[in-house]
Amino acid sequence: SQESTEKSEETAGPIAGSSPRPGTDKHGDEMPSKKKLCFKAAKEHDIPEDLYKVLENKVMERVSDLYYVNMSVVEMTCLDDTDREGIVSQSVSSHSDLIPGVYEGGLKIWECTFDLIDFFSEAEIHFTNKSVLDLGCGAGLLGIVALKGKAGKVHFQDYNSTVIDEITLPNAVANCVDESSQISSGGDGKTHEPPLKKPKKAECSPEALTKCRFFSGDWSEVSQLLLSSNKPFAKYDIILTSETIYNPDYYGALHDTLAKLLDKNGRVYLASKAHYFGVGGGIHLFEKFVEERKVFRSSIVKIIDKGLQRCIMEMAFKDSS
Repeated sequence: SQESTEKSEETAGPIAGSSPRPGTDKHGDEMPSKKKLCFKAAKEHDIPEDLYKVLENKVMERVSDLYYVNMSVVEMTCLDDTDREGIVSQSVSSHSDLIPGVYEGGLKIWECTFDLIDFFSEAEIHFTNKSVLDLGCGAGLLGIVALKGKAGKVHFQDYNSTVIDEITLPNAVANCVDESSQISSGGDGKTHEPPLKKPKKAECSPEALTKCRFFSGDWSEVSQLLLSSNKPFAKYDIILTSETIYNPDYYGALHDTLAKLLDKNGRVYLASKAHYFGVGGGIHLFEKFVEERKVFRSSIVKIIDKGLQRCIMEMAFKDSS
């Protein structure tokens, strides 16, 4: 179980529309116990033929030229019957955005996601024709940026199937449908037609969705599904992941997944806080873990010192070019 979540009360909150609950304790009083960890079976989620149906009852927001569904509206609708995993009701009842092995925080978008998006521009990371994995994707904004950057294929993975169905898939669709048509906002009875004051560098179309695949389940299970599938599978040129190293219990699974799925000359870009209070993980602890395994070389390529320190790490195989 691995999805990104907020683990420090000292950091900035989620972006607008994520609706944090008053008094929410994002990590609880206890360190997550290894006994609670379990394997969630991997599942591939099909892209519905009727793309606009995916956006029904969704209120769309926009930030940095990216559409995303309003999370608080998703939470309200999921309290009915669309949340077969029951993660929303459990999150609400336990006042927690992290329930190890049950819900791993994918109903929120956290600030390190935008740190990584900013880094793509600053470092001139090119996605053209690349094979990309958005690991622990949540809203899927990292993968969507890669898709807009004309990636050859983009795969999205989140621990929870509810997150893929209700958030990731709708976000991908919203960023690929014809922007000359209005995107329905559903819940508030209005429609939002984005004011496009300047053309984007790379536009997406519904055809871009043919480059996408969506998976839910535990990292190790998804890896096994991909590597043993009858469908042709090529390892990823770029793996993107944000705020997935908060819990040291997950480091082995994450490291193994990256080692199995990254192309021999590929790159991992990982965004994280320096330290996650309450759960004990952080960028320097993970950096030490990676160094001890002697599989990857890693470097901190950016440090953000606003509030609690945040970092961007780049990883590559030690024997890569």
